[in-house]
This record gives sequence, structure tokens and C-alpha cells, in this order.
Amino acid sequence: MERIGILTGGGDCPGLNPVIRAVVRKGLLEGYEFVGIKNGWKGLVQNDTMPLNIDSVSGILPRGGTILGTSRTNPYKKEGDVQKVVDNFKKIGLTSLVAIGGEDTLGVAAKLTKDGIPNIVGVPKTIDNDLSCTDYTFGFDTALNIATECIDRLHTTAESHHRIMVVEIMGRHAGWIALEAGIAGGADVILIPEVPIDMDEVCEIIKKRHGRGKTFSIVAVAEGAQFKDKNLILQDQKLDAFGHVRLGGIGENLAKEIEKRTGYETRVSVLGHIQRGGSPTAFDRVLGTRFGVKAIELIKTKHFGKMVALSANKIIEVPLQDAVKELKTVDKEFYDVAKVFFG
Repeated sequence: MERIGILTGGGDCPGLNPVIRAVVRKGLLEGYEFVGIKNGWKGLVQNDTMPLNIDSVSGILPRGGTILGTSRTNPYKKEGDVQKVVDNFKKIGLTSLVAIGGEDTLGVAAKLTKDGIPNIVGVPKTIDNDLSCTDYTFGFDTALNIATECIDRLHTTAESHHRIMVVEIMGRHAGWIALEAGIAGGADVILIPEVPIDMDEVCEIIKKRHGRGKTFSIVAVAEGAQFKDKNLILQDQKLDAFGHVRLGGIGENLAKEIEKRTGYETRVSVLGHIQRGGSPTAFDRVLGTRFGVKAIELIKTKHFGKMVALSANKIIEVPLQDAVKELKTVDKEFYDVAKVFFG
């Protein structure tokens, strides 16, 4: 009998449980058996598992997070961990593995297909929507809707107090959430990692708004945005297991600089992990379900080393190596659309 492992790695997000549910429900129809790997790649390093059956996935469709737990463990970081992963894959008796994650989790999966576990299928998850070869990753739509609602709520308090409100939104290397939430929420300035922050330009936009009688402004900024003026960089340089800087503080720094240069009272709201939590939107529940069903279809046809993807509303397969080769970032044309409404 086919024995399939499922793991969820990296940051949690709404939609993980719908994928797990779909993989198990579709797989059971094919006569497969399932093992849940706890806490991402850490579970395969430590041989930490849980049984997965129809009862395990009952009622989890609307739940945020992941019943399997997650971590940012990188088995390529510590000597000997890759071999532990390969050994435990065999010890558990797995015949294939569904890896659900973003750039880092699927990057490990792509390497492992060459280093001892060829039978892997990937499912793209990240609120950042920055994985290549797929129109959308599940989790993004929910985070986008949460961020948009928060911007909507900040409008009224900003207008009442005649303040500048800086909203710090998640997005390490790609500004998809900040850009689309900023457009949908009517932000007056949107700042993303793909375009260095020009403080003179930002302050000029705000001053022009005040000049025509608008005594408040909403500035949406992605956490990974960088100042053009390197003297303004005050980032924490601690790294995670994948070598990424642990971000935080851009909103506070930006707010201080705006208030100093314009004289207008400025406050900051950091949305943080609120964007990751809660129940997934209908879009993410459906997308996660479609991804999970397709993952089993790839296993059934032995199309390993692939990632399921959304393209023109069709669920397709793409090579894992291609999906993690480079990040999908915001293009200039899309950002130019947002700039029409600055100020």
C-alpha cells in the first residue's frame, strides 16, 4: 500500500488545513495511507509523526493554522540532518511525500529530490504570494482581506485626529499584500521592497494632500521595504535558519521620519501575525482544496518532483526546481497602477 507523508513548513497561514483535508480525503479514495509529519522538516529530522485519517481531518476546513504544526527548520543548516530526513523517510515506511510550504520549505523539497527522496510533490503556500510559476498561493487572499479591512478601519481614526497613519504590512522581498491591500483600502502612499523608499517623494505627496485640505494620510508599507537613503536603515540583523533577516521596525522608522520632515502627527500600526491568523477566505479554502486533490493525482501518476500551481484558473503541474528558482515580485506596470492614486 502507498504510504504518503504530509508536512507543513515555514510560516503558518489560513488554508493549510483545507489542503491537508483534501490530500487525505482524495488519497483515501485511492486506497492510500497517510502519516502526518509534525512541525515541518523538523518532524522528519526527529521522526515525529501523527496518524492521519478521515477523523483527523474532519471539521478542519474552516480552521486557520495547521493541525500538523510548523517550523522554519532547515535540514541543510546542520550537518547530518539531511541524512536523518532520508533515513526517517524510509524508517516510517513512506513511499512519497507532500510538502506544503513556501520558498524555503519547497526549496528544501527540491534539493531532497536529488539527495535521497525523489518522490516529493509540492504545494505552494505563502501569504506573500511570491512563489514563481503560480498565479496565486493559498493564504495570500486571506491575508490581503485582513490587511484591507485594517486599512479601512484606520481611515476613520486618521481622519478624526488629522493624523498620518503608517500601516506596516507583511512582505519580506515581495510587496504583493501591501500593494493590493493598499489599492483596495485606498492608501495614499504604498511602499514595497521592489522600489526603494524616497523620503522626499513620500513627504511631498503628503504635503500636497494637506495643501488641498486633506489633513490625514494612510501610508501602507511592506515590512521588507528599504530606504533609498542607507543612513536611515535601522534593521535588526538577526537571521533565521534560512539566512533571512528577521524583519520589523520599518513602520516605526518611517513614521518618525515623516513626522520629523513634515511636522504632521504620525502614528504606526503593525499588523504582524494578525495577517496569518484566523479562518481562511472562501477563495483560499477552494484553492487549497483544488491543490490538495491535484497533489494526489500527481502521486497516482508518479509525476514526482513537481509542484501544483494555479494558471489561468486551471490547476497544473510545474517542476519544483522552476518554482523555487526565483521569487515572483511586483512588476513596475502593476505598481504604476497604484501610483495613479498616490496623494
